[in-house]
Amino acid sequence: MNEILKRISDIGIIPVIAFNSVDEAVPLCKALVAGGLPAAEVTFRTACAEECIQIINKEVPEMLLGAGTVLTTEQADKAMAAGASFIVAPGYDPAVCQHVLDKGGVMVPGTCSAGEMQQAMNQGCQGLKFFPAEANGGVGMLKNIGAALKSARWMCTGGVNAKNVNDYLGYDQIVAVGGTWMCKADMIKAGKWDEITAMCQEAVRTMLGFTLKHVGINCGDAAEAAKVAKAIGAIFGFPYKEGNSSDFAGTVVEACKVKKPGTMGHIAIGTNDVDRAIYHLGRQGVKFMDTDKVVDQATGKTKAVYIDGEFGGFAIHLVKN
Repeated sequence: MNEILKRISDIGIIPVIAFNSVDEAVPLCKALVAGGLPAAEVTFRTACAEECIQIINKEVPEMLLGAGTVLTTEQADKAMAAGASFIVAPGYDPAVCQHVLDKGGVMVPGTCSAGEMQQAMNQGCQGLKFFPAEANGGVGMLKNIGAALKSARWMCTGGVNAKNVNDYLGYDQIVAVGGTWMCKADMIKAGKWDEITAMCQEAVRTMLGFTLKHVGINCGDAAEAAKVAKAIGAIFGFPYKEGNSSDFAGTVVEACKVKKPGTMGHIAIGTNDVDRAIYHLGRQGVKFMDTDKVVDQATGKTKAVYIDGEFGGFAIHLVKN
């Protein structure tokens, strides 16, 4: 996965914007950044798209900008010259794709069939747009295709919203979704920047899906761990389960036989995607420990990581939901 697609994947949700005025560009993008979504696909459906990309690159440089609804090589040239980091098309045009690839650009063509996807991948497109996603069978369709095209990586747009975003992002071959639900056209027109920021924050929280998974207690040895887990289990009716390095009372209490990070123990917080959580929390200044990090060797994705520091004597452990 190239650097741009990795950033798209880390952000997870890419707002799709059709600007009606250059005056909207900077305040909207500042609202998106404040809300945790420093990216946008600026569609070439409006005449000011090229100028908006230029201004955003200058005034809000942390934004990752793509150009959407790119139909011709001329539009692709304008978008890349303006500073677009990736080019998105609603359909698959081999000539436009090749033009962008020959110039060293990142091309994300629209596809809705296995044939189009295979051709685009063979041409060198590392990311594919699945559009319109819901109308073409949604994530179920991609799971069927993905069984054959295992290296395909999709960005899904069209019918994706707050209710189904995690259905899409829950499938590992989908790197991101595009949508407008957090920055609807009427809100942009009315300049409701604070509301857009709040909706972006809610979209990020929904995507990450933080939940309390369990509390880990540092015990002195195996005997103490068994005693603690059994005692807590007996009170609440949680089943006792012996493990290699820890014993459990149900799924909510872990009694550690050996000391793990945290003076008292650790609090495990579940998230839908640990790597995405690392990115978004990192933007808030949260730092993570390299030690005790668990990575899935098959996918390269992080399964568990500790936040640096303690909270009331407890470490915080991010784990995959």
